[in-house]
Amino acid sequence: MIEALLKKLDLRDPPHPEERAALAESMSPVRRYVAGQEIVFQGSSPDESVLLVKGLTARANTLRDGGQQITALHLPGDFVDLHSFLLRTMDHSVIALVDCTVTTLAHDKLRTLTSRFPHLGRLLWLITLLDAAIHRQWLVGMGRRDAEAQCAHLLCELFLRSKVVGLTAGEAFELPLHQGDLANALGRSRATVNAAVQAMRARGLITWQGATVTITDWDGLAGRAEFDPTYLQIHPNPV
Repeated sequence: MIEALLKKLDLRDPPHPEERAALAESMSPVRRYVAGQEIVFQGSSPDESVLLVKGLTARANTLRDGGQQITALHLPGDFVDLHSFLLRTMDHSVIALVDCTVTTLAHDKLRTLTSRFPHLGRLLWLITLLDAAIHRQWLVGMGRRDAEAQCAHLLCELFLRSKVVGLTAGEAFELPLHQGDLANALGRSRATVNAAVQAMRARGLITWQGATVTITDWDGLAGRAEFDPTYLQIHPNPV
């Protein structure tokens, strides 16, 4: 149930056996959500944090007129709201973009875990710092990259994040993201995003069939995006 999370942690600094066991034992039975359903509500005060087991979710802010902006995408192995442990009121929601399976970690159990296992606490802190690093890159993309480079950067990021948790097949990964949601995540119009995807296809950088994205020219795609994976910290990082 927490295998994807453990793969993320093992890459940076493997939890000790007793930490792994305690974390697994603290998780709740799985819950399931259908596409479009809110998992975490904006304005709520959760008493648990949600770990995505299967599917794809989005962090989103909703305006008074009903408009939404996606500010993060979550893959299996991601805690979608670990920060709610300390930030009592959610300033955004988390939405299932496809049918999803999740498990949760109650905050009282999280408090016990981080007190009993300081090393595990630091690993979970690292996860929130990685979220922040990804968010900064999204801001740079919206403010400074053209649409094609921004989209290329996101695909490079999602491929590497998927690879870490064992969700790639060669140079292919699953991205069951509707074009409208992709446009929302990039802060662009659908027409602009469609043109960017078509341009990458025409350059021979990617293919995109259904939900499967295949990177056919990694160097070309990364070059177009000016992609530097440093912010993802995909290397040993003892804490």
